[in-house]
Amino acid sequence: MAESLVETRIPQQKLYESKPFPAVVISPSSSAIPIPAPSLPLFTQTIKTQKPYLDSLLHESGAVLFRGFPVNSADEFNDVVEAFGFDELPYVGGAAPRTSVVGRVFTANESPPDQKIPFHHEMAQVPEFPSKLFFYCEIEPKSGGETPIVLSHVVYERMKEKHPDFVQRLEEHGLVYVRVLGEDDDPSSPIGRGWKSTFLTHDKNVAEERAAKLGMKLEWTEDGGAKTIMGPIPAIKYDESRNRKVWFNSMVAAYTGWEDKRNDPRKAVTFGDGEALPADIVHDCLRILEEECVAVPWQRGDVLLIDNWAVLHSRRPFEPPRRVLASLCK
Repeated sequence: MAESLVETRIPQQKLYESKPFPAVVISPSSSAIPIPAPSLPLFTQTIKTQKPYLDSLLHESGAVLFRGFPVNSADEFNDVVEAFGFDELPYVGGAAPRTSVVGRVFTANESPPDQKIPFHHEMAQVPEFPSKLFFYCEIEPKSGGETPIVLSHVVYERMKEKHPDFVQRLEEHGLVYVRVLGEDDDPSSPIGRGWKSTFLTHDKNVAEERAAKLGMKLEWTEDGGAKTIMGPIPAIKYDESRNRKVWFNSMVAAYTGWEDKRNDPRKAVTFGDGEALPADIVHDCLRILEEECVAVPWQRGDVLLIDNWAVLHSRRPFEPPRRVLASLCK
């Protein structure tokens, strides 16, 4: 047996080509209809039986928020992720400090609550990136802490209209990302993942092999850390499933957020030919991202499914407590 799914509207949504972004699906029991509260097995069964509809909804909107369903723990979130049937993507090469929780679930970026995490496509700075992301709100923030999302093709179109020469350079040369890693994780930094966690090994030879597989140069530093150089890598990609170009990069995130005791954000990302990026255009891109984004306040039990090809995401500062978990899929 499966339950029906109800699409609804919330104040934060935006309309693009008359389609709501994000799509919001609620449990019938959270609507005005008096229906008994659904069980988790009923929800996961519904996901399996309604998979074609949910895939279509995600493709149309780029992001789907599930609200009012009985997802009360990391274990239950893992069951929801499993129900969708997407293959898991190991977190190799990413920058964010994270901790494995259960099954395919780990914490979202653990950097301090007063820090903003800028807009990015997940793992856009490496060749192997997830096609889909799940986020789950286990503990809703006291205040703030939204995960703003923005449609990547809209950002591309606005940037091309306003800065055509810059976008043409990006399309021709791509970007190079440079990051200095400690040996171990640094929880005080938004990019504090050490090289051991980044490459899921304590063996430098294995780390070098995994970096090479990603097309990444790895240089060891005297303090036991490592410098990674990735690129040139495309900054604009073509989304074949939607027949459009997308702003697929971590340019703004690196330039405005890759800062800690090891890293200078202005050196963290350059054009593929090594030329520095113009600060005014990077910050103008940040303004466009903020203008176009949608930030829905988290509620306990929310599950947000994002198509990583279509949507960039970020994190706003917050007042604890807040616990948001994540899962990456191929």
